Amino acid sequence: MAKNKTTSSQKKGTSLNKPSKNEKKEEFLIVGMGASAGGLETLEQFFKATPAKPGMAFVIVQHLDPTHKSLMVHLLKNHTEMEVSEVKDNTLVVPNHVYVIPPNKDMAIFNGILHLMEPTAARGFRKPIDFFLRSLAEDQGEKAVGIILSGTGTEGTLSLKNIKGQGGLSIVQDPETAKYDGMPRSAIAAGVQDFILPVAEIPKLLLKYSKNRKFKPEELPEKISTAKELLEKVFILLRNETGCNFSDYKSTTVIRRIEKRMALNQIDKLELYIKYLQNNRGEILKLFNELLIGVTNFFRDREAFDSAKNIVLPEIIKSKKDGETIRIWVPGCSTGEEAYSLAIIFDEAIKKQSKKLKVQIFASDLDENAINLARQGVYPQSISVDISPEYLSKYFYSDATTYRIKKEIRDQIVFAEHNLIKDPPFSKLDMISCRNLLIYLNVEAQKKVFAIFHYALNPEGILFLGSSESLGEYDSLFEVVDRKHKIFKHRNAKLEKIPDIGHLFQEPPSIKTMAKPILKRNHQDNLASLTKNILLANYTPACAIINAKGDALYFSGNTGKYLQPSPGEAKLNIIEMAREGLKADLQVLISKVWKTNKTETRNNIEVRTNGTFQLIDLSIKPMQLENTGEVLMMVIFEDRKKLPNSIKETRIVKPEDTSELLALEQELAATKEYLRSTIEQLEISNEELKSSNEELQSSNEELQSTNEELETSKEELQSVNEEIVTVNTELQGKIDELAQAYDDMNNLLASTEIGTIFLDSNLLIKRFTPTMSKIINLIQSDVGRPIEHLSSNLIYDGIIEDVKKVLNKLSPISKSVKSVDGIWYLMQIMPYRTSENVIEGVVITFVDISEEKRLAEELKEIKENFDHLLEITKIVVYTQNKDLVYTSVAHVHPDFEFRSMIGKKDEDFFNKEDALLLSNTKKKVLVSGKPSRNIIALKIGGGIRYFDLLVRPVMANGEITGIACTSMDITDLKAAENQLLNPNDMKKNG
Repeated sequence: MAKNKTTSSQKKGTSLNKPSKNEKKEEFLIVGMGASAGGLETLEQFFKATPAKPGMAFVIVQHLDPTHKSLMVHLLKNHTEMEVSEVKDNTLVVPNHVYVIPPNKDMAIFNGILHLMEPTAARGFRKPIDFFLRSLAEDQGEKAVGIILSGTGTEGTLSLKNIKGQGGLSIVQDPETAKYDGMPRSAIAAGVQDFILPVAEIPKLLLKYSKNRKFKPEELPEKISTAKELLEKVFILLRNETGCNFSDYKSTTVIRRIEKRMALNQIDKLELYIKYLQNNRGEILKLFNELLIGVTNFFRDREAFDSAKNIVLPEIIKSKKDGETIRIWVPGCSTGEEAYSLAIIFDEAIKKQSKKLKVQIFASDLDENAINLARQGVYPQSISVDISPEYLSKYFYSDATTYRIKKEIRDQIVFAEHNLIKDPPFSKLDMISCRNLLIYLNVEAQKKVFAIFHYALNPEGILFLGSSESLGEYDSLFEVVDRKHKIFKHRNAKLEKIPDIGHLFQEPPSIKTMAKPILKRNHQDNLASLTKNILLANYTPACAIINAKGDALYFSGNTGKYLQPSPGEAKLNIIEMAREGLKADLQVLISKVWKTNKTETRNNIEVRTNGTFQLIDLSIKPMQLENTGEVLMMVIFEDRKKLPNSIKETRIVKPEDTSELLALEQELAATKEYLRSTIEQLEISNEELKSSNEELQSSNEELQSTNEELETSKEELQSVNEEIVTVNTELQGKIDELAQAYDDMNNLLASTEIGTIFLDSNLLIKRFTPTMSKIINLIQSDVGRPIEHLSSNLIYDGIIEDVKKVLNKLSPISKSVKSVDGIWYLMQIMPYRTSENVIEGVVITFVDISEEKRLAEELKEIKENFDHLLEITKIVVYTQNKDLVYTSVAHVHPDFEFRSMIGKKDEDFFNKEDALLLSNTKKKVLVSGKPSRNIIALKIGGGIRYFDLLVRPVMANGEITGIACTSMDITDLKAAENQLLNPNDMKKNG
């Protein structure tokens, strides 16, 4: 069977490069599949679930060993009935076919044709998956599908973002089902996927998507584009949910994005999709994210950035004084790559000169998620495709899977959520970089945006647009700096040429109802003006003032004899208005004046006017406005004497015109003959190539059948080798991390004052810190010796028994021990656990607690003295929280010394009346925040006792958290006071 498949593939090879007319018109999905080494099992599982004729093409890109031939083609043939072939250069992609990238090649697609290129990056730094999927996104747009399968690293993340941004479908393998989940998890973390699925379920989704997605432009009007009111309902739902109005987007862009969401949800009518949106808020948010086109990358269009760096940056820096700030705005910044790119090139340019300048970049976007990612400044390692190694090392921190922008660059950028059309713009800017945003906006929205940019820029400010964008009819607002790379400069324009953007500012202009005073004209001014008008009308030739586009701005005299408006829509282009006989000469002269900037004249031109021919002299003079510097031209029509009647109806054929026409005809005939001979030679060469190709194919069939078994074995070995290479790369990274961790640990252990010693399960010394030498007599050569062989400076002999207890019971032990030099240590013995939670010894730490011991003894002595003092003075000290619950008590009253008061309230010890009295007294302090002192009588021990109660508030962070009370028993004092006040009672008692 394998032999038959191989033969079939070879016989059909010719048709792949020369499809029929029907194949050329066929529209189908092209599925790009990225997998790292070890992805063979995943691909086999995928194609087992894919039918023989899915109606789409599959292109597989892997990380392959460049020194070995890949046998993936032959292995996949056993798992699919589709044609499988290794890509050859200039291969046309056709449906129901699987294409596999060859080793040591980069691959791209252009106009549906696969092209192979020699890799430019060194081995280990190549990104073949991103390289191909990016080209797939740009070439196929909405017909592109990107799938990221099992693999390590972060490759595929950025290219999936491109595919989704162009309206294509992005799918990521479920990381739980992937043998290596690095690539899938990276794509999911960046949020660039439409679906996350197990491999076996992806083909089913592709078939449903292909069935519901239509790509023929002629089908769009019937489906969506004519249903304007339905489209507006979608806009209303989006606006109500997100606050954004997408009616400013180009209708074709919006329609394609809506159609994609309809296909993904298996809905074929817009009315049904609107109902689905109304009942599914999540789908509205998904559509919102689909419409927020986030296609960007670092230094997008490298030549344009080089032009900006060489032309724009020096001028901006030159215009700034020492200490000033360069202000830049990047609207539509997406995930921040554009803003960081500008920050990098400005930082590089500023450091090359002497002035100290600051850079402040305002980066804004409508997408909150994109702004959040931009603020983090963390990107996958695959950005190395777009950034030079010099910039990566200078402006980024690198770890195993990501690059993080350095703080000095991050601090220059302010990221903000901002609606370019609705929100007020930033102002006083030196540069605006808005690249590939305007292409998605309609004409009215572009009109507003250019007005906003013109307002926001300083005089001489720079506007940097994308490669597919242009100023269009707003070129009067900006002058060209670099037309190829779309760099323009702010131009002072007339107010009437600047679209109104007053709606962006909250304070409207005040409306004055006062009537304007009528200005009286001076009589002499009127007379001078009248004289001037008569002279112009009778003694000067007719003329017209035109701009660079040829549009007439001003007419003087009777120009109707030479110019006549064309029927239909009103146009002021002077070429289109020129009467018969004038158009050719007028066009030639205008072109010459623009090139030479000198006055050009042509005499004796016949112009057909009212059925007759008028002989005129035509002159065109360049002129420049003083206030704006705008270059214009004056077209002057000067009549000559009328032609005689005999030649009025006869056109004069000029000899120079006849010779020029004959020369052009001869040149055209020679070109046709040369083209015909070239085509014949090309056809002959093609026939020879076909015959040679057939001979090579037949020879190749014999070689393939002979070596098939050997190739299968080699392919299996190669697959294993690819996995080993990938694993080896990961291990190398782990070794580097381990070496770094080892250095960090050594420095940490050397710098800490905590004595630490590591013992294995046999109580052999593994490692110790320098501080341990003061506690146990250790030198570096003691590593590997039993700890029992070493003498200790501790006045404690049970350390070995404690270590054994920890190893047996796995319970930590903490003890205070003293050394012979009088230092106290807190000794902690803990089991040593590995990352797999296996006990492999113990860790013993000694922390110097001599100071803590001394303080503890002092505190103990102070407490004993304090308790003795309270006992003598019969004072009880206690604290309560805001709920009047006892939290601490010092020197308990004798009647309560056998009862626990902590956690209880006054009602637990006193009768109801006494408890209420105490509670009210204490609550007043909690409310007022002021101390209170009262003499209170309480019933205790069957009698009444008097207490001098002082209550103070306890404050924390400016708030009352409880009270502190001192209570002194003054019963005896009270009795003595009563005897002094009532001596008669005392006598009676006596």
